[in-house]
Amino acid sequence: MLIAADKFKGSLTAVEVAEHVTAGLRRVVPDLDVAAIPVADGGDGTVAAALAAGFTRHEARVSGPTGVPVTATFALRRDGTAVVEMAEASGLQHLPEGVFAPLTASTYGTGELLLAALDAGATSIVFGVGGSATTDGGAGMLAALGARFLDADGDPVAPGGGPLADLATVDLSGLDPRLAHTDIVLASDVDNPLTGPKGAPAVYGPQKGASEADVATLDAALAHYAEVLETAVGAKAAEHALAPGAGAAGGIGYGALVGLDAAFRPGIDVMLDVLGFAPALARATFVITGEGSLDEQTLHGKAPAGVAAAARAAGIDVVAVCGRLALPVEALAAAGIQRAYALTDLEPDPARCMAEAGPLLERAAESLARDFLV
Repeated sequence: MLIAADKFKGSLTAVEVAEHVTAGLRRVVPDLDVAAIPVADGGDGTVAAALAAGFTRHEARVSGPTGVPVTATFALRRDGTAVVEMAEASGLQHLPEGVFAPLTASTYGTGELLLAALDAGATSIVFGVGGSATTDGGAGMLAALGARFLDADGDPVAPGGGPLADLATVDLSGLDPRLAHTDIVLASDVDNPLTGPKGAPAVYGPQKGASEADVATLDAALAHYAEVLETAVGAKAAEHALAPGAGAAGGIGYGALVGLDAAFRPGIDVMLDVLGFAPALARATFVITGEGSLDEQTLHGKAPAGVAAAARAAGIDVVAVCGRLALPVEALAAAGIQRAYALTDLEPDPARCMAEAGPLLERAAESLARDFLV
């Protein structure tokens, strides 16, 4: 039995999900052989999944999205592979509750976190993006790594996406030279372009506190940013602005593609490789996956869909556990999931469901075991 589930956001980490599912299964089948690989798709929880897989924990003091220092964690393996999660430095969790900074939040701390990974010996970096408080196109990140973003007077532009409207020149020649010899993979489940109706400001700006006017300001500023970058580095800047993943995490995907020569891959595919999923799957006869909410988003690159696709390709049955189920049976089947066990079926009150997620998950796992293993 292989448990390869993501976190239940707000209630259980991916490690805790695996622990509770295992406990429930073994109440029904005490001698069941269970292996667990906590998974993530590049968003928040990605570093935690790497640490659970045996990576070493490292911490760095960096600038948060509003400039207030925060302690950020990254993971490093002995072969030089690092897992860096931008939300650790520039995530929404670092803003005071209910207080947003849509025009001025910066990814500078994410650049500092990448520098810390290089200083620790990283030679390849899985760069997970998601959960950001920022919409600055990755300009802050690149500035921390040595790039210069100047206004018409030759002064550095202020932090955040809004001030990019004042950008006159970009100089990437000062980027840390180690970056040229570092393989960087942009791991994301977002395939939005940088700007436009499906771009970073329009789609994700409102959840970061952006008003309709702010969205328009940010979209225009990022479009201008791409034009100035095109003058600096050529046509690739315009091409990358339209590329899938450019709009990830407030456009930090664009900064990584243009400035760091990163390669974009679906986050779950990257993480399954990094976490050693294939060898574990080869030993499995049954797979349990899941996440907090199985919904339409799950089908578009989230961890359970990636796990189910890999298991189905190997001819292995898959079921899921979740906090909330918002997919019909037909959609689950199309994704390769035979059945899903939702905590809300056991406890319909959402608040209690979140508070008692662990015990409820154990009960769901008991039902799963009775249905499939006895």
